[in-house]
Amino acid sequence: MRIGILGGTGPQGRGLGRRFAMAGHEVLLGSRDASRAQQVAEELADAGNVSGVANAEAAQAELVVVAVPYEGHADLLTSLADALAGKVVVDCVNPLGFDAHGPYPLDVPDGSAAQEAQRILPGSTVVGAFHNVSARLLDDPSVTHIPGDVLVLGEDRDAIALVIDLVTALPGSRGLYGGRLRLARTVESLTANLIAVNRRYKTHSGISISGLPDVPAASAP
Repeated sequence: MRIGILGGTGPQGRGLGRRFAMAGHEVLLGSRDASRAQQVAEELADAGNVSGVANAEAAQAELVVVAVPYEGHADLLTSLADALAGKVVVDCVNPLGFDAHGPYPLDVPDGSAAQEAQRILPGSTVVGAFHNVSARLLDDPSVTHIPGDVLVLGEDRDAIALVIDLVTALPGSRGLYGGRLRLARTVESLTANLIAVNRRYKTHSGISISGLPDVPAASAP
């Protein structure tokens, strides 16, 4: 599949781009600065087929992942609404703030970044996913097992199944249906807890759902 990543030069976008390319997908890393995107794509050349382009070009891919900082989320999606019409758009943006006490979730008028994306993109099918996966683990090619679960949220069964299948690019992870898009706020907010855990215990934590022994862990092809 040809996957575009808006904000592909940031930690999460870059890490996901690496893993998607390693799994055999063609990846278009998008950025406000195409030259910066090209530089990062060159750094990921060992992963597979990765190109660096402007965000507008990345939006032309078959499936598009949104990995931009929340402060630029609404403006970017508004500018690309026509290009993203008819596509599955995977939103992994976590609206977080930081102060002297650490990370905390931001209040989003629409309820969550994923719901905000769906409001802005009425012609697209928005799915929330990849919120709680460590960017550090994703972008480290020496890491061959990324344990944990990826909760996939949305309204369209086919789109959810497509994204759950995409989780197979993360070796060792499971893609699980996490509920309708209105539940994305809890998944996005949980990232603040994981950051706090990581800082306290010097690790790269994720989440794992118990009680599902028949759901196989994903493995890269």
